[in-house]
Amino acid sequence: MTILAAMLKPSQVDSAALSVTDATVALCKASGDPLRLQVLRVLSRDAYGVLELSQIFDVRQSALSHHLKVLATAGLVVTRREGNSIFYRRALKSLMAETEALQAAIYATADRLELEPALQDRILTVRNERSQQSLEFFTRNSDQFESQQEQIVAYSLYGPATDELLLSQQAKGELAIEVGPGAGEFLEVLAQRYQRVIAIDNAEGMLSLARQRVERQQLSNVDCRLGDLSDEEGELADCVVMNMVLHHVPSPAELMQAAAKKLKPGGVMSITELCAHEQDWAREACGDVWMGFEPEDLSRWAADCGLQAGAEQYLAQRNGFQVQLRHFLKRSTNDSLRAVH
Repeated sequence: MTILAAMLKPSQVDSAALSVTDATVALCKASGDPLRLQVLRVLSRDAYGVLELSQIFDVRQSALSHHLKVLATAGLVVTRREGNSIFYRRALKSLMAETEALQAAIYATADRLELEPALQDRILTVRNERSQQSLEFFTRNSDQFESQQEQIVAYSLYGPATDELLLSQQAKGELAIEVGPGAGEFLEVLAQRYQRVIAIDNAEGMLSLARQRVERQQLSNVDCRLGDLSDEEGELADCVVMNMVLHHVPSPAELMQAAAKKLKPGGVMSITELCAHEQDWAREACGDVWMGFEPEDLSRWAADCGLQAGAEQYLAQRNGFQVQLRHFLKRSTNDSLRAVH
């Protein structure tokens, strides 16, 4: 008997296989509760642990765990272990093809729900707590970060491939932005291709490493700025680069949203990132918030930003990590017009 069948009355269970009726009943039951719909709304972009969700919804952990079990049984949420914690996110696929339309309709309905200001404030509090933990790590370890990062994947292993892939998509441009430039290696590449380059980091210790390289290499067209991408105003960029950044930030989907807003029509978002892994030591050694990402996660977040998938490449490392090089493109005005017609 399946887990889904177990939640139904014996008379409803077909012992041979899960039926479309079973799956439909489970979806209707799971979505027939205001709190569970709000949970689906909150999980539309980010993954959260049960303690975080308890804090967000101001509900006892035991009660929220029950609601999450109902959602998981219906196939609306899935779990993923991040170190010692279990995180919940929306399921990308339905349990069976026959219920895909119903699941999509449930998600669409949840996405139209308005979140109360108090709930939004608690979401922001959780994100700020994550961000503060990451910032404290880089403040303490900026002088050791390069050696620690090389235990996972050295720049020499992904940098040239990232450079080659970007060159195939966009040979040059007016402005490039790199978020979280680390020690600044890729800034040298960008400085040769773009008239101006902006490097942004919210950790002063890490940004100082990039500044030192910029000064040492006399990269006069590179401007290092302390802050967040959402703080940047003014002209749009031809390219936004994020190399090994998303697994350090509290909300990768939000950062991709901010990056998409900074792109010109026809611009490129270049992401180099770890694929999902189970090597928990990386969280402690390198301050990782997330243990990599499934390629489908990046694709979904990019689509939510209105971006289309571009070139991609995957690199397997000897230590068991896999790196994904992904490009996402912002449609030009002409592309949008052709899509309308």
